[in-house]
Amino acid sequence: MENFIAYNPVKLHFGKNVTNKLGNVAASYGKNILLVYGKGSVKKHGYYDIIVKQLKSANCRIYEFSGIKPNPLVDDVDTAVRYASDKSIDAIVALGGGSVIDSAKIISVCIPGNYKGWDIMKRKVTPDAAIPVIAILTLAATGTEMNPNAVLQNPVTMEKIGYNNEHTFPAHSFLDPQFTFSVPPKQTAYGIVDLIAHALENFFGEGESNLSDLFIASIIRDAIHYGPLVMKEPRNYDYRANIMWDATCALNGVTAWGKVVGDWGVHAIGHQLSMLYDLPHGATLSIVYPAWLNLQLSRIPERIQTLGKLIYNNEDAKETIDNLTRFFSSLNGPVSLAEVSIGNDNKLEIINLMNKNKVSGFYHKLSDNDHMLLVNLMM
Repeated sequence: MENFIAYNPVKLHFGKNVTNKLGNVAASYGKNILLVYGKGSVKKHGYYDIIVKQLKSANCRIYEFSGIKPNPLVDDVDTAVRYASDKSIDAIVALGGGSVIDSAKIISVCIPGNYKGWDIMKRKVTPDAAIPVIAILTLAATGTEMNPNAVLQNPVTMEKIGYNNEHTFPAHSFLDPQFTFSVPPKQTAYGIVDLIAHALENFFGEGESNLSDLFIASIIRDAIHYGPLVMKEPRNYDYRANIMWDATCALNGVTAWGKVVGDWGVHAIGHQLSMLYDLPHGATLSIVYPAWLNLQLSRIPERIQTLGKLIYNNEDAKETIDNLTRFFSSLNGPVSLAEVSIGNDNKLEIINLMNKNKVSGFYHKLSDNDHMLLVNLMM
């Protein structure tokens, strides 16, 4: 096991009606609140009204910034920073899923220094302060509610990349499973794939940490159990609660402690597909992971066998890959590029972008030839 520092400063409020405390929490940072959200679903389903009522009950002044899209854009972050620059913002309330919360994190570190979002993402500047972020989660998937990570894309440079900093942890996160009842089936499925992918990225990282591997396997087994149930009964509180907690634990640090680094090569590949075709993040992962595992089958068979033993009590590496592929497919997640209408004519542009952006894992390195093999495996 590697030396490690376990640190997670997020105060997580989990359970039914926990947002009833939001107003007082937000007001403890000051009265000027920047409310960040997406393109309207939070209003359609009533979550916006709940949050605004809470903020107004604490006499907060609300400044709204809406329109954050899935696969969030750095341009929207910069627009939000310009909008908020003269508002003396005391806290940011991020109402939504991973895209909204990730955007809010970068907005939070840009405002104090009036930084550009892409300068932060590319680490050209290092923030030393942040506006506190309070996250209200509406989609169980990314785990961003309890980690410092944020992902943005830049259509000018054709890059989708991640960032983290000690200042980009949310101060508070409110997780009410009722806020996920309205998530459509496809997005629910993609969230389940995403949380499993996060667990797998750390499982296939560098370093040996037996307890972390057991945590990973437990999260995946739990998601495999509750995933089909929540797809059948999307308004079942217990099913939604378990998937929500799985997603949080998959990327709050517990699956990485004791390891050198997670791999994250599959995410890097998936980001290229999102960049090119605006595919949902979870859909890219259900396509890429089977291909990546099949590429690695002859390279790390023992590690895949260990995964199979922990999850399925079966040490056949190929069967483990097939089981995961079938599970993604059972949720109606695509497991090939053909299923999302991406064909042989698109191969070259995918390979070229992977080569340009030097797509690789932190531990399992990928060559240009691997890029070609992976694209063929995804077809």
